[in-house]
Amino acid sequence: MSTTHDRRTVVGGLGAMAAGLASPKGLEAQTMNAIADLILFNGRITTLDRQNPEATAAAIRDGRFVAVGSERNVMLLAGPATRRIDLKGRRVIPGLIDSHMHIIRGGLNYNMELRWDGVRSLADAMRMLKDQVDRTPAPQWVRVVGGFSAHQFAEKRLPTLDEINTVAPDTPVFILHLYDRALLNAAALRAVGYTKETSNPPGGEIQRDAHGNPTGALIARPNATILYATLAKGPKLPPEYQKNSTRHFMREVNRLGVTGVIDAGGGFQNYPDDYAIIEELHRDGQLTVRLAYNLFTQKPKEELKDFDTWAKQVKPGQGDDLYRHNGAGEMLVYTAADFEDFRVERPDMPPSMESDLEPVVRLLAENRWPWRLHATYNETITRALDVFEKVDRDVPLQGLNWFIDHAETIDDRNIDRIAALGGGIAVQHRMAFQGEDFVERYGSKAAERTPPIRRMMEAGVPVGAGTDATRVASYNPWVSLSWLVTGKTLGGLTLYPAANRLDRETALRLWTEANTWFSTEEGKKGQIKAGQLADLAVLSDDYFSVPEDDIQDITSVLTLLGGNPVHGDAEFKDLAPSLPPPMPDWSPVARFGGYQQRAENDAQAKYAFAAACGCANSCGVHGHAHAGAWAGNVPASDSRSFWGALGCSCWAF
Repeated sequence: MSTTHDRRTVVGGLGAMAAGLASPKGLEAQTMNAIADLILFNGRITTLDRQNPEATAAAIRDGRFVAVGSERNVMLLAGPATRRIDLKGRRVIPGLIDSHMHIIRGGLNYNMELRWDGVRSLADAMRMLKDQVDRTPAPQWVRVVGGFSAHQFAEKRLPTLDEINTVAPDTPVFILHLYDRALLNAAALRAVGYTKETSNPPGGEIQRDAHGNPTGALIARPNATILYATLAKGPKLPPEYQKNSTRHFMREVNRLGVTGVIDAGGGFQNYPDDYAIIEELHRDGQLTVRLAYNLFTQKPKEELKDFDTWAKQVKPGQGDDLYRHNGAGEMLVYTAADFEDFRVERPDMPPSMESDLEPVVRLLAENRWPWRLHATYNETITRALDVFEKVDRDVPLQGLNWFIDHAETIDDRNIDRIAALGGGIAVQHRMAFQGEDFVERYGSKAAERTPPIRRMMEAGVPVGAGTDATRVASYNPWVSLSWLVTGKTLGGLTLYPAANRLDRETALRLWTEANTWFSTEEGKKGQIKAGQLADLAVLSDDYFSVPEDDIQDITSVLTLLGGNPVHGDAEFKDLAPSLPPPMPDWSPVARFGGYQQRAENDAQAKYAFAAACGCANSCGVHGHAHAGAWAGNVPASDSRSFWGALGCSCWAF
């Protein structure tokens, strides 16, 4: 059979496929020279392409999908050098995209941070803290920087300062809880120099004892500046370690199926200085997530100057498919930034908000810079939209892909105003971490629309999902997807009625194709579709069939970026390139990794408790059985008989 005839057979075989191309002629042009580099087969592929929603195979060439459909048709693109991966019947989804994360800043520090993300008991968290204190050399700190909530712990509380000082009498410890407080032990207070004479900064409180001495608790009232300004006083990693740290953080989110991030900037993340590491990794071909970055102004009263300077240095879209500029924000001006600490009253923005914000928005609109604005409360959004509408009368905002971040308490009128101006809303799962605090202050009825995601979508507003990691919520996208579907907090409180919850496919779309609007990359990624970038995740469990409460436990067993493996586990563990060990060698990442998976965490906790309580078989002999049971192999209802059968005295928990 001639080569020409072979190619015609390929085209004929694929002609009936809905491969995301405009016409059979377009298909022929795509496939005539498209012998695949890689073919994935024997999968359950959720494409999110409405014309071709389910497939069993996909072909990739030059970093893009070239065919998606049945094995019979896709295998026609196989050649002698084509690599084949058997997906073993696993569920496959497009690579997840986080529309709001602080991954550039987070990467510089990841290796220094002990993560309590996913830890289910304070006892376990303190055991981890004690272990890390023992491993950390002077003058380094042990830092727990966000990603957890007191409500996720079985004990429903934070550690006391006495408990922290007991496990860490000499090593500085800094624990950041959301953006409401930080806990410092005595050694950390000495390291940062806070004394009886240190005054409270604006919007923050250094709590004191009866003698006026700092106790170690720093409180945002409501301004979080005191928290991250104190954190910034700690030691930093040298550049080579920062590169290693960033690579490990990217690999950690790859492990969870993330292939794209829109970086929202952040406090103490100066441009261009603090972007040198990520740009070096980009030049060296070591990025394993696609990054679109927003620029975050750093100094009150100098915001307009910052954006005017940056507008002369970089343009939105400048870069490539791996690393590109995305516009301004989430800080535009400091007088327009509210804070989401629901333990305290809502802050009123100062009278100068509008006059400060207008020239910045006007400059951005005139330079065609998209922007994002941090706004938690409806009252702040109302005033911001007054400014946006005023600018829109002179410089139309349609087509700019600007958006509001957070918007937990936005009302219907402001949703419609955003729609009329062509804006979007990026939502995050902060309420999963602090919903109980919101309910305590505002009531459960008010919490039912925090935020009103379904109403936003019905109004035609582009809506995308993200995490706001790492200092508030966890970077784990499956915790967000669980929140979107179940409406529950990590503490188990159901916040939302069915009317404000999403079905699984809709939630997944907010984490994939919908988020491409927020980086002006629609049609380029977010679906498993011919012509799009070949980013995908092969899942540990089937997202569409696991019980709702198990969604948060899903990981990726194979993550591809542009058709290249960037993470592998289970039967795919040998496909992804290995990373160098975490640097420094005392890094918490080397000991604990990142997000603590629930089954493993529960198994370790029960085993440790069993060993400590002295059961008849010492539980050392049966440690594997304990772990297996509490990893989910033995139903909770059978736990009493299970422990009793082992002759253990610790069966009762």
